[in-house]
Amino acid sequence: MRKFLHLSQGGRSALPVLLFLLCGFLAPLVAVVWFSFMPARTFSLAAAPSLDNYVTIFQSTSYVSFLWSLALASVTVLVLAVLCYPVAYGLVRVFGKWATLLTLLFTIPLFVSENIRIYGWVLFLIKNGVLLGSLKSMFGVELESILFTRTAILLGMVYVYLPFMLFPLTLGISMVPNETRDAARDLGATRWQVFREIELPLSMPGFTIGFLLTFVLAVGAITEAKVMGGQRIIPVAQDIEIAFTYAQNWPLGAALSVLLMLVVGGLVLAALWRFDLDRFLGRK
Repeated sequence: MRKFLHLSQGGRSALPVLLFLLCGFLAPLVAVVWFSFMPARTFSLAAAPSLDNYVTIFQSTSYVSFLWSLALASVTVLVLAVLCYPVAYGLVRVFGKWATLLTLLFTIPLFVSENIRIYGWVLFLIKNGVLLGSLKSMFGVELESILFTRTAILLGMVYVYLPFMLFPLTLGISMVPNETRDAARDLGATRWQVFREIELPLSMPGFTIGFLLTFVLAVGAITEAKVMGGQRIIPVAQDIEIAFTYAQNWPLGAALSVLLMLVVGGLVLAALWRFDLDRFLGRK
């Protein structure tokens, strides 16, 4: 009680938030980690802990879903980086008064459910659907649909996660001072040198945030593989869902979840280790 009274006003104000985080975030996380050491197909947390679930994952084909999720997330991030950088640059430097309208157009899809948007793509791409049906009726061209292929999954992921790469990139590019760019040009730097030595390094915080945000979301994607991929690929999130629902094997699902958190958390920490967050937030 004395220690509580000696806390600063800021410390006492932060206690409700701290308690909320402990109960709402840390406690379920600890429960999932502890469940991962319980015997298979048990619903008790009081059994003797073991590593059997982790051994099962690496002795079965469950690790394949990990590799597919990491590969799809990595390719999605790379494609989005190439697509979004010129768009973000245009929003900051080129489009002028039209930038607000374009930003709004990129934002509006976020107010529509992801499932509805994905099923919209299915209607667009399906055989005899909006795209292929129109081509067939208007020009007599009959093409194979890319729906239910890996390309369709990648298309869906790029479409869904585009705003999460675009907006951090826009913020990063807006942080590059015009005076620095102008000074480099006055000193004789070419357009490529200005981009490589001024704009790209100074906008890297936005790049890093976009990379991390998109990767973390994409590695847990499940709808795109289910709906647009026709379940040709089983991502790790679907394996976790199956373990917790149809298979009723909560310990195995918990072990898969822990491994996913370790892999993603390790990659994020490795990236943030080289990233000055205080500088990005303007604290320096």
